[in-house]
Amino acid sequence: MALPDHFTGASTPPSLARQPIYALVGNPNCGKSTLFNALTGLKQKVGNYPGVTVEKKVGTTYSQHGQPITVIDLPGTYSLAARSPDEAVTRDVLLGRRSDTAQPDRILCIVDATNLERNLYLVHQILDLGRPVILVVNMMDLAAQAGLTLRLARLEHELGLPVIACEAVNGRGLIELKLAMSRPDLSLSRHAWDIPAAIAPAVAELQASLASNDRKSPLIARAEALLLLTDQDALRVAGSTPLTPRTAEILETWKKRWAAEDMDWAGTLVASRYEAIGRLAGEVIQTSGSAAPTTSDRIDRVVTHPVWGWLVLSGVMTLLFLSIFTLAEYPMNWIDRHFAELANSVKSAMQPGDLRDLITDGAIAGVGGVLVFLPQILILFFFIGLLESTGYMARAAFIMDRLMSRVGLNGKSFIPLLSSYACAIPGIMATRTIEEPRDRLVTILVAPLMSCSARLPVYLLMIAALLPGDRVSLGAKVGIMLLMYALGTGGAFGFAWLFKRTLLKGAPPLMIMELPPYRLPGLRDVALQMIERAGIFIRRAGTVILGISVLLWFFATYPKAPETASPTEQLSHSFAGQAGHLLEPVIKPLGFDWRIGIGLINSFYAREVFVSTMGVVFNAQSKDDNTAPLREALRSAKWPDGRALFTPLVCITLMIFYVFAMQCVSTIAVVKRETNSWKWPIFQTFYMTGTAWILSFLVYQTGHALGF
Repeated sequence: MALPDHFTGASTPPSLARQPIYALVGNPNCGKSTLFNALTGLKQKVGNYPGVTVEKKVGTTYSQHGQPITVIDLPGTYSLAARSPDEAVTRDVLLGRRSDTAQPDRILCIVDATNLERNLYLVHQILDLGRPVILVVNMMDLAAQAGLTLRLARLEHELGLPVIACEAVNGRGLIELKLAMSRPDLSLSRHAWDIPAAIAPAVAELQASLASNDRKSPLIARAEALLLLTDQDALRVAGSTPLTPRTAEILETWKKRWAAEDMDWAGTLVASRYEAIGRLAGEVIQTSGSAAPTTSDRIDRVVTHPVWGWLVLSGVMTLLFLSIFTLAEYPMNWIDRHFAELANSVKSAMQPGDLRDLITDGAIAGVGGVLVFLPQILILFFFIGLLESTGYMARAAFIMDRLMSRVGLNGKSFIPLLSSYACAIPGIMATRTIEEPRDRLVTILVAPLMSCSARLPVYLLMIAALLPGDRVSLGAKVGIMLLMYALGTGGAFGFAWLFKRTLLKGAPPLMIMELPPYRLPGLRDVALQMIERAGIFIRRAGTVILGISVLLWFFATYPKAPETASPTEQLSHSFAGQAGHLLEPVIKPLGFDWRIGIGLINSFYAREVFVSTMGVVFNAQSKDDNTAPLREALRSAKWPDGRALFTPLVCITLMIFYVFAMQCVSTIAVVKRETNSWKWPIFQTFYMTGTAWILSFLVYQTGHALGF
């Protein structure tokens, strides 16, 4: 059954009187994010869709006449028949179901030129919506390398819409794309396809019901009718409106009829789409007939090899941590020196007193103690962005799939775990792509064990500051850092294995993953990601950590001890000291005293707060006008009997504690939101923190018994 004329784009929509809104849609790994960054640059806002922790990116680009154009970057999806919450967001925005997001006026469909036929399935569904569409065929250079010739003029003629050849990573095709986006009027597509005769009456009946009873426009009603017949459950995921009784009755009647006839209605519809797509692809795609392996194939023979692949992955991780210790040293020293100079300048300009101490020992020491690690955080995100941009990140997940299958998961779960190296929150958000609920829950429960960037300041403070360079070589420092990351990864795998065999039993799912082609790194995209993450880190240091540092200074200063009291006695007498003393019996078997206990309490808000807490606690004991770097203050810290507090054994024990402890209230909140229950975040907090205490106890007591 072909579409009637009013569905085929015979008319042209009127010019948009307001600022147009474009939705950017495409399959995963088609270069959608690269195109979004190329169009919007720094003029973008990143947040979450209300009600779901799916990232929402909205940016602004400009037409050829300088008029602003809004672009919404929607999550990648293979189909509008969504099977995961992030795909449901894409579907619901396009169908106008989300009250928090304006329905796009126009749609930019970006497809991978090297996999055009597969990508056209989503395009086929989007054209059913009857909205103006611009088709962007990306990665044209890779298609040429693969021996593919695409007749884009033929594709444009058949679909009746603008088709733009593009290489987003190189900026090619952007001018032509912006010209197309600037057109005040875009014709609707001439898209038409034959719905199987056995299905057509059901589509028409459902369309009429959705249009009248559910108050849908004819085009949207028809598209939703087709989705209902493809996957009914998809319409009940995250934000969808329940069907009216009449529509549900019609659907159920047709399903019973087809079941009696032993007909696979969903498969029939999908096959019909692919038949139409296959005919179109046959006219558009021409191959050279050469079967020579591509550059990506040749590289993959090494990086995905069962042996060489692990060596490459180990080398990449070693290079990452080596860079963190070497390249960041100079900017770290510069930041450290200037914060010390700032504090000393304030001390020189102000009379001694609580206000001066608040500024120097509270605000400057707290914020400076965290910002000094900004260079290392940037290096971490630079490497992560580089690995994603080149296409290696997917290979790392492929390599890890062999190991993940042994713990009951697959490489698809490892992608959120990889994201958790940066932060557990986006890692947990990324589990929304996992279709099996038990596997998704297991991944959520173990994701915080991956050492995130918030732990990095703690590790670096313990390694680089407390273990002097003349006693510990650079190789040893890198080795210790790798050990911490290995412990977290091993812990995540171990608990995943345990949970999949006890609380959440289930067979390991099969993994189907697309390996994107290798590309030269998109340094502009990597730089944008670094700027975005640096901004978040600096804002956090200038707001949350500043506030906590000021509060901690207050709690570490009041109530006042007698004037004859020593700095240590004053700290012990304060509110913070009282809290630390209350915790000390629990942590003393781990080699920690009440001052470290203050840091553990405060870092429950965020792990990196431990560093600023130590800056306030130990700098508060200094009564001279020279603000020593935090590492020097910690090296001189003593127990009451004169023993050094931060020994190498205590440093290692403290790092192990932070590897396993749930020291992040934001992560707890996200887990609650994702699982819709307090049961799992409470369980997660207890099992992680309990494990941290037990392992730290074993390490410290064993090391102490051996004389370390």
